Amino acid sequence: MTFFLNNCGIICALGDQLDEVKRKLLVSASSGIQMTDKWSSNQTLPLGVVDAVLPDVSHLPDRFQSRNNQLALAALNQIRDAVNAAIQEFGADRVGIVLGTSTSGISGTERALQHHIEHTELPADFHYAQQEMGSVAEFLAYELQTGGPAYVHSSACSSSAKAMASAARLIQMGLCDVVITGGADSLCNFTVAGFSALDSVSKKICQPMSAHRDGINIGEGAALFLMSKTPATVGLYGWGESSDGHHMSAPDPTGVGAKLAIEQALRRAKLNASDIDYINMHGTATIQNDAMESRVIHEIFGADVLVSSTKAFTGHTLGAAAAIEAALCWISMQEDNTLGLVPPHLWDGELDPDLPRLNLSGKGVGIGRPLQYVLSNSFAFGGSNASLILGRIGKDMP
Repeated sequence: MTFFLNNCGIICALGDQLDEVKRKLLVSASSGIQMTDKWSSNQTLPLGVVDAVLPDVSHLPDRFQSRNNQLALAALNQIRDAVNAAIQEFGADRVGIVLGTSTSGISGTERALQHHIEHTELPADFHYAQQEMGSVAEFLAYELQTGGPAYVHSSACSSSAKAMASAARLIQMGLCDVVITGGADSLCNFTVAGFSALDSVSKKICQPMSAHRDGINIGEGAALFLMSKTPATVGLYGWGESSDGHHMSAPDPTGVGAKLAIEQALRRAKLNASDIDYINMHGTATIQNDAMESRVIHEIFGADVLVSSTKAFTGHTLGAAAAIEAALCWISMQEDNTLGLVPPHLWDGELDPDLPRLNLSGKGVGIGRPLQYVLSNSFAFGGSNASLILGRIGKDMP
């Protein structure tokens, strides 16, 4: 069975429409990261901020009025017609919603607490449920009036990859005909302060794989797919999940868990390593992640397959990262990309000599034909690993 990704909506630092994101990603190779102090009161940092005007949610119950849900709604609105058609065709009870997030509506809680400091009371429109992890799935189910399973994965950076795997399983088990899947995450002071406390935040645009890399740029955004058995150009062909149990914030340096996830994805898709045309690295630009991931990729795939990290385009969008990066792969796999251009690797070009040499892509680099299979990695805190394989129509999964 193939789990087709029929439609895609995306909003991130690169833009709020597919065409805009594609142009900045594959044509101009323009980073969306900007310097701001909005989420870091004592310093200016490069962050992947969404500048677009977000949909109004003031008409909704207070519990749904969060920036995170606005981002999800912006992505949904891009595929709304297809979603409505699916609900009409299959029935509301046969449409599921499985998403990933890690911040939910925490930024709203921050504003509410500041209001309390200044006025000795919480804002009238504040509701604690805005910050609950399950809010974004509950919200979309409310907005669309669907009756199928609706839930959230929250496992840090692997959240939305695991959500997409869960969506495929719901279809495989016959519980749903269609699943809206992906993820959303919004910037907040809490996240920026937390990663800063770990000395993981860079003060310049991140440099994955560089000898000068010194941390991540945090970002925000959302990406949603309409997944079904209805044929489309791109489908989810394989996924792999594993758990290191090595450390709360550092990856296992041997990469055993990452390797398990990648190899499981290849087996599920019935592919060999040589079948993969492009790898979207987790590529956070932290010392430990890049060292571990590059060694695992080199061990499994060698030095020839095109690879890149897109974190320097969007920032690390945490719980939404896997979905946004899958969307960037989805964009690159559409039929109009006849040269098979892949997302370039934005960096200073100075490879860390301690890392294995990989085939890092550049602006305008492709494989000379449409991409057939791509791999996207997501490796999270606590050793939660997930890898997705997207493929073009023409090969069915078992």
